[in-house]
Amino acid sequence: MTQTIGEGDDVLLYLSRRRTYLVKVEQGKSFHTHKGYVHLEDLIGKDYGTRLKSSMETEFVALKPTIRDYIFKTLRKTQITYPKDIALIVMFSGVGPGSLVVEAGTGTGALTSALAFYAKPSGHVYSYEVRSEFIETALRNLKRAGLAEYVEVRNKDIVEGIDESEVDAVILDMATPWLVVAHAYSALKGGGALVSFSPTVDQVVKTVEALEENGFVNVETVECLVRRMQVARGKTRPETLMTAHTGYITFARKAIAEQ
Repeated sequence: MTQTIGEGDDVLLYLSRRRTYLVKVEQGKSFHTHKGYVHLEDLIGKDYGTRLKSSMETEFVALKPTIRDYIFKTLRKTQITYPKDIALIVMFSGVGPGSLVVEAGTGTGALTSALAFYAKPSGHVYSYEVRSEFIETALRNLKRAGLAEYVEVRNKDIVEGIDESEVDAVILDMATPWLVVAHAYSALKGGGALVSFSPTVDQVVKTVEALEENGFVNVETVECLVRRMQVARGKTRPETLMTAHTGYITFARKAIAEQ
């Protein structure tokens, strides 16, 4: 079914791969760029994918935003988790519709948004964050992405304990994940997943040691590197610049102790 753009809908205005703009369509509102302005009300009733011209006759395309677009366009007070890492985190954790997920820390809500997107409509994310100013930003980002109802943000240090029990996954993006491993074991269902994202090897070593000491199995650590290609007939090659190391992802499953 073709989707049309309505007033109040978000639209991703595509100019080029490096220049996109996430805007809300409203009556009487214009969006200004270095390539001229566009009347956003002209999009009301049009299909996503519609081409439109700016005041300088530059062509834009009105696309429906994906969860990736919302993540990249979040209001930022901290470094976001990159989609390349989020994809592996979601895959390793097994998060899907109906999953109950504990996350720490919330940060800007980028990873939180992805977890909520895949856990909805019957799942829920419980996100722990110690800094209240981050929570305010994250809640605004979650609301804009239409995901706030699937997330409960707790202003609490997860090192002190996890309030939830029988959860499907615990996702950690914090400085000291090894201090949460025992709490995560108690909160998880049997066979539940723990996934930890850490930028340094020292953090990984401490986390893996804690996992092995606390009854987790299938412990694995990976690093994800993505290299874009410059594609043109006769001169296709890797792009000169790339986002290389962002962090290491450690995955483990809870094994129930012998009765």
